[in-house]
Amino acid sequence: MIILDGGLGRQLAAIGAPFRQPEWSALALMEAPQYVRDVHDSFIAAGAHVITTNSYAIVPFHIGQDRFDELAPQLLTLSGTLAQAAAEAADHQVKVAASIPPMFGSYEPDKFDPQAGQQMMQLFQRYLAPSADIFLAETLGSVIEAKIFLESFVDCAADLWLSVTLEDVKPVPGAPRLRSGEPLSALLDVIAPMRLDGLLFNCSQPEVMHDAITCVSEFRARQPSRPSGMGLQIGVYANAFPLMDDDYEHANSTLHQIRHDITPQNYAKYAVQWAAAGADIIGGCCGISPEHIEIMAAALNNNQGAPLSTPTFARQA
Repeated sequence: MIILDGGLGRQLAAIGAPFRQPEWSALALMEAPQYVRDVHDSFIAAGAHVITTNSYAIVPFHIGQDRFDELAPQLLTLSGTLAQAAAEAADHQVKVAASIPPMFGSYEPDKFDPQAGQQMMQLFQRYLAPSADIFLAETLGSVIEAKIFLESFVDCAADLWLSVTLEDVKPVPGAPRLRSGEPLSALLDVIAPMRLDGLLFNCSQPEVMHDAITCVSEFRARQPSRPSGMGLQIGVYANAFPLMDDDYEHANSTLHQIRHDITPQNYAKYAVQWAAAGADIIGGCCGISPEHIEIMAAALNNNQGAPLSTPTFARQA
């Protein structure tokens, strides 16, 4: 079992780092990067095997086009350097996942521009590659976004993980869909022949994750071994946001409240269920704190009856 970190952005806000909309987590990177290192350290201390670079908000959607054009290379490099330093200082093996965000805004797959999106992804790849053990595309909401990511990163030396966000406002039991409304089965058809080490689900309500894991577990059982020599790994890291219903505007509209029922203990119960359904990689997204990760890791350890300290990656160091 691989333990991911939790929600970096909201944890920055929780510890008093510079944090506001629209810059989100990029503001701390620009004004007070030590806070970013502190959050990485806290998730490592909680038991994370993988920490994610603070690069999610380094896009024009969050920092504006002018700042993106001027600062993106140095901000991307800094986000990788901070994560790499934290991983190297850890007392257990920690990998760095380079975050590749939705290039035109979270939960807005209809705004994806394939040509411009590919160019931006290549910029992320160039400046994060020196620090990346894993390239992790996060919160992608459509099949075309996922396809462009996999095509753009096919030759990278790092592990390749794709994480998509699921429709959770009006889910259909047993038939998971992406935020675009496309069925998960359509994504599986596209990725079947492509290079991919891990398929994950993130930034959706915990309640919709089980069906997606089950769907991919069945898909994996029908697939031969992948190019890495191991089966496709399945991952999940849910958020603690309330439902983004029909009144939701966009990711920069406000700072959303956190669900009070997603306590560390309750989140750990979900994690145990996800592991039983076939998940190999489990962590947390927005609102999931180091305390959540620590209690979750302990629950998974107790449930499996074996230590979680020897995770398996496609490409071991």
